[in-house]
Amino acid sequence: MNRFQRSEVRGQRSEVGCRAALRPPPSALRPPPCSHWPARWLVPRQISFVTSCRARVGRVTPCAPRSADSFPNGGHGVTRPTTSRNLFVTIIVFVLPGLVLSGCAGYKLGPTNGLAARDKSVQVNPFSNQTMEPRLGDAVTEQLRKALQRDGTYQVATRNDGDIVVSGVITAYQRQEMSFVPSDILTVRDYRVSLVARVTARERTSGKLILDQPVSGYTLVRAGADLTSAERQALPLLAADLAKNVTARLADGSW
Repeated sequence: MNRFQRSEVRGQRSEVGCRAALRPPPSALRPPPCSHWPARWLVPRQISFVTSCRARVGRVTPCAPRSADSFPNGGHGVTRPTTSRNLFVTIIVFVLPGLVLSGCAGYKLGPTNGLAARDKSVQVNPFSNQTMEPRLGDAVTEQLRKALQRDGTYQVATRNDGDIVVSGVITAYQRQEMSFVPSDILTVRDYRVSLVARVTARERTSGKLILDQPVSGYTLVRAGADLTSAERQALPLLAADLAKNVTARLADGSW
């Protein structure tokens, strides 16, 4: 080996030595333990559904995994149901249906007078009219029969053979001012029209008086250019309200 070759070999050895000197030790390449990580490497994570306690978890996990028992809410970030959550679910599943059923204990389907539906029949005689307003008796009689059919507590007898005979006398027809035109306080805009009838109900076989009391009904009428025509058009609504009240008294009574 000549002088030039020895110089080249010496230079390569010097370069390798410099690289070895600049290389960090193996211990410096290992990441520090989890407990020594800087705060900027960590992110918050909620560990429970029912608590505001928070833990800090690193972006990477070079440490050895721990057992599931060491985590308060389960291993690998899986949350376990807590005692409060289990209690809430128990209340929803078992207690709430019981409260709903107990609240409905006072209600029942069908008639409220202790009889089976359509066990007895009702005969509705034409109502007599003692007022000056025409066509009231026919309207009330027709609407009462329709209301009894819709209610279903009794059968409506059509051949004068009902177990209960209902009759009535229309005693009053009243008109009362309800509202006025804003621009003219002397001009009525709406009327409250009311109707009063004395209703009686008797058992056909025994003649026992079941119902004997005044029953009323009302409706609103918008006054226009022709008040008489407006009241005539509102007559079915007025008779239907009276028939509804009579049906309620017949259905709720105990015979």
